[in-house]
Amino acid sequence: MALSPAVVPLRSPPAQSTTSAAAPIRVLIADDSAVVRGLVARWITEAGFEVAGTASNGRIALEMMAKHDPDVVLLDIEMPELDGTTALPRMLAMSPNLQVVMMSTLTTRNADISLKCLALGAVDYLAKPESNRGVTTSETFRVELIERVRVFGAARARARRPAGAPGTAPAPAHAAPALAPAAPAPRPPTPFTLRPKVRNRTQPRALLIGSSTGGPRAVGEMLEGIGAAALRRVPVLIVQHMPPIFTAVFAEHLSTRTGLRAAEGKADERLEAGRIYVAPGGCHMGLVAGPNGPTIRLTDGPPVNFCRPAVDVLFKDAAVVFGAATATVILTGMGSDGTNGARALTDAGGPVLAQDEATSTVWGMPGSVARAGLAEAVLPLPELATALRALITGQPS
Repeated sequence: MALSPAVVPLRSPPAQSTTSAAAPIRVLIADDSAVVRGLVARWITEAGFEVAGTASNGRIALEMMAKHDPDVVLLDIEMPELDGTTALPRMLAMSPNLQVVMMSTLTTRNADISLKCLALGAVDYLAKPESNRGVTTSETFRVELIERVRVFGAARARARRPAGAPGTAPAPAHAAPALAPAAPAPRPPTPFTLRPKVRNRTQPRALLIGSSTGGPRAVGEMLEGIGAAALRRVPVLIVQHMPPIFTAVFAEHLSTRTGLRAAEGKADERLEAGRIYVAPGGCHMGLVAGPNGPTIRLTDGPPVNFCRPAVDVLFKDAAVVFGAATATVILTGMGSDGTNGARALTDAGGPVLAQDEATSTVWGMPGSVARAGLAEAVLPLPELATALRALITGQPS
């Protein structure tokens, strides 16, 4: 998920208030723009986090990492002397649990680089407004940046701190504000109830995928695990929260990885088995039943769950068009987009699966579906591929 004034989701849901006596999340900002560094540092401080340092290039950022051990790095792609792409693997070699968020303006080249950085170990990317003025005036950019720091800083803290470690007492009165609390203590797995499996299944006529933060890497790995032979049996429809340009590049990456034709969905396009359709950034992608088979509908309607494209839009349409003849999975991502659509699909008799908490970058969307009792299985990413292949082919998993 990424953002700019023209990028969706248009804003994140409000951060949940949590308190902890743990040390505040430490953030390193690496960007060649002094304006961006200064502005982001101010936002970080105002939100109750700690600025571990600012750097104008990757070389300085690496030096600061060695001294200050940050939890989160906001890493610009284009910088002099040592760019973000080159600095990233060195950072992760120094600190394997480091949470690195790539930042770049919306260009095809930067979208391609950002997705490659996710494969190298970055946890997410953030689309910057194209000008310093845009950065200064974009409330969306600020809110999404702070939300990422909060979520990934907490994930880093959980990875570093063993269960029962000191620092889990209630926060004092002067603790960080609710917008951006200090990293919470480790927590046990979230409880949920599985939905009973349908005994007499309908052969799926489509594979539906919803994902957000951490999704590009998860989707690629899962589709590769399902295998081209099974994927050629059904159309694959994906809503991945991404801005324009990024979705087209994401589709190209999926085509390379799977060997199947993948592209952004087009209005009135008829679905074909063995093809991958990605919802275009900035548009909702849904479905319409037609005399020659289902076709894609695209709309620029209001955001749903703060998102456009929204998973719920596709899932609800699919429930009407396909009924029980779907195989659906919710992968890693912030928020709860996809829950209402998953309910429509299960009401129609279709199976819904969700990624487990341990393998999700953020267990927001899949966790919401699981806690609502809509998932018949909650599985690690590799096991999801096996289960979906079985659903598609009608063979036992």
